This record gives sequence, C-alpha cells and structure tokens, in this order.
Amino acid sequence: MPQDKIKKCLSEGAKSGERHQGLRRISPNQEMAEKHLTKALHNLEAMTVLHDLHYSDWSASTAFYTIYHGLLAVLALHGYESRNQSCTFALIEDLIKKGKLKHLTLVDIKEIFDKNTDQDLEHSSKILDIRERMQYSVKTSLAEEEFQLLKKRTKALLDKIRLDLEEE
Repeated sequence: MPQDKIKKCLSEGAKSGERHQGLRRISPNQEMAEKHLTKALHNLEAMTVLHDLHYSDWSASTAFYTIYHGLLAVLALHGYESRNQSCTFALIEDLIKKGKLKHLTLVDIKEIFDKNTDQDLEHSSKILDIRERMQYSVKTSLAEEEFQLLKKRTKALLDKIRLDLEEE
C-alpha cells in the first residue's frame, strides 16, 4: 500500500511548478535538512511560548509542525521534497520498513498520523488529531496535563528524528 501511495505522490510531484502536491526527487540536501531542523526547533520553542502566553490551542499546531519539519529534514537528506502530509508519512513509513531509519519506528508514526483508526477525533491522543481538534474547534486552550504530555511526546519524537539525521 505505501508503495502505491508513494508512486502516486511522485506522479503528483512530477507536475511542473513549485506548488506541486506530492513528492519530488531531489539531490540529497544536507543544507535543506538543517534548515528544516532549525524550523522544527523554532516550532518547538514556539509551542512553549504560545502556551505561556495562554494560546495553548496554537501549541497543538506547533507541536505537529515541529515533528513535520523534522520529517521533512529526513526526506531532504534522502533526496526528496514533499508538499503533502500523507505523502511525507507514506515515504517515512517506507524508509523505516527498509531499515533506513534506526530510531523512528512505525509505532511512532502511528502516534503522530494514523487515519486508519476508529477512535473519534475528540478522544484521540494522536498528535495530528490534537492539532485538528484544536484548529477546527472553538476551544482556546489545551488542558495543562494534555499540553505537558503533548510537549513531552513532541520532544521525544524530535529527539528520535535528530538521531536518525545524525546517522546519515
């Protein structure tokens, strides 16, 4: 299944223009990987700042994008550019299955992004689901316990991504 998804994503990415909606092969790019990692660290810091300013609903988005930019860094190192979240996750899953990532696991990926779950959005603890719940609801804050857990999980996942980046 991920191979079919990746093939479709590469097809979308082959369309001309900067605003493609898929995956595009590029030369492995250490500099771009470092820039994505810098953005991830920036987002991690923003997560705490927003919480401290009583905008913890936005902390959920910064948590997700902390991880997402980390994953984009991994893709850049492996010679890909992505403009589609599900394409990014499919390719990361494939890299894990092929043994190209040693620290990030399939369980980790499902903790972030798993559309194949029966759990409703309101009760899900998946990072993407928390982001969507906060982004599309009228809530303006996360419960303190939920924020602290989200922050801990986000940092732990980013640490795994950083370890995989260091080994490339």
